[in-house]
Amino acid sequence: MSSSSPSSPPVRALIFDFDGLILDTEVPIYDAWRENYAHHGQDLALEDYTGCVGSDFNRFDPKWHLENLTGEKIDWDHWDERRERRALEIVNSLMDPMPGVLDRLREAREAGIPCAVASSSPRSWVEPHLERIGLREFFLLTRCVDDVEKPKPSPELFLAAAEGLQVPPAECLVFEDSLNGLIAAQAAGIRCVSVPNRVTAGLDFTGCALKLDSLAAMSLAEMVGQI
Repeated sequence: MSSSSPSSPPVRALIFDFDGLILDTEVPIYDAWRENYAHHGQDLALEDYTGCVGSDFNRFDPKWHLENLTGEKIDWDHWDERRERRALEIVNSLMDPMPGVLDRLREAREAGIPCAVASSSPRSWVEPHLERIGLREFFLLTRCVDDVEKPKPSPELFLAAAEGLQVPPAECLVFEDSLNGLIAAQAAGIRCVSVPNRVTAGLDFTGCALKLDSLAAMSLAEMVGQI
């Protein structure tokens, strides 16, 4: 699929983030963290939490942050179980992908463009949800944090996905909701369509090839025509 600029490489493969891009998991997870904080008389500011969205806790550790705020050593075995159970209850109730995801995947299939998932989450999280919402069949492969040494913003996940698809990075297109994902795509030499969600909407996505409010905003052909 050709872009509007003669100097731009064609788009021969698509790489999708998972959390907050395919499935609206970011909001329930953030809300579950906020419940943990509230039980300790604290609030988890969104501008702090977004540091770990799309990555791991090396950039922002909400556990360390809460202990620092309270001055207490917290029993994380108890609170992790409680938070993860609450988030999973909500996520498991989500039966539909984010708006536009299914339409764009169908367009890619019709155009013969292979698709992959590249996620900083573990495979044990990504694969079951893809199967549950009926999207696994659209992806030739998935690359998860289990497959690389470093999560986003390292480019490793995107490079691994491109390698698996057997398409040069410059001829791939990434769809991302997080700033860490955009940074990873840029480091991998892959054009990125940024699609912020309610958690990441306040971040600065300067440098993305295209920014959309939703994947339902335009067709795949229209996106490629604008990058």
